[in-house]
Amino acid sequence: MAGHSHAANIAVKKGKMDRLRARTFAKCSKQIMVAARGGPDPNFNFALRHAIDLARAVSMPNDKIDHAVKKGAGLLEGIRMSETVIEAYVGPVALLIECVTDNQNRTRPEVSNILDKGGGKAAAANSVMWMFKRRGLLAVKKEALPEDKLMDLVLEAGAEDLTASGDAFEILTPPEKFLVVKKALEDAKLATTFAEIKYLADNEIDADDAIAKKVLELVENLEDHDDVNAVHHNMKITERVIELMKGA
Repeated sequence: MAGHSHAANIAVKKGKMDRLRARTFAKCSKQIMVAARGGPDPNFNFALRHAIDLARAVSMPNDKIDHAVKKGAGLLEGIRMSETVIEAYVGPVALLIECVTDNQNRTRPEVSNILDKGGGKAAAANSVMWMFKRRGLLAVKKEALPEDKLMDLVLEAGAEDLTASGDAFEILTPPEKFLVVKKALEDAKLATTFAEIKYLADNEIDADDAIAKKVLELVENLEDHDDVNAVHHNMKITERVIELMKGA
């Protein structure tokens, strides 16, 4: 997975999110509500703690976070949210579309319609999922610490791997070790430029410009849908693709 610059992919996309803050808050609220079904205390609910961290990373107000926690935990009357993952293809590129919705019968047809219009196609269950694994991904600037010292720090905390990618080191963790590694970095006063739990492809594929543009446009259109929480793909993020992303 070295050199594929997952974090660079995400950094480019995040540069386009400022204008979508209200929608971002709504998506964070849904994610918190789903996670809070496992209990309202983030100290004992890993998924909730991660969802709250993501909400705080986009400056979501504490009162909105608290309201979403209480609503999801059943402490307030409200709509019951559920998670679903829709699998799809765009040419040879596989997509995983994470959704958080109060109505599966509405969300699936709407996502399928976006796929059809963008040149993609919904796939059968488990035809794509097997290509991905759930992993924690963190990025630290190279100048923050020498590679060997950073390697020792994160492996001791439970990370799986550390690789150099552009001007950063990318750290992979099992999901259950993500917060432990993140805290180890914080304790060492090392800032992360990215920190999330994602579906990452075991093997990435090269795509020509036409397919790459289609994937990038489709991902953006899918993420504009209120019920879509995240979109993951197995397209290799090369410098050429990053330039296409900047122009998208």
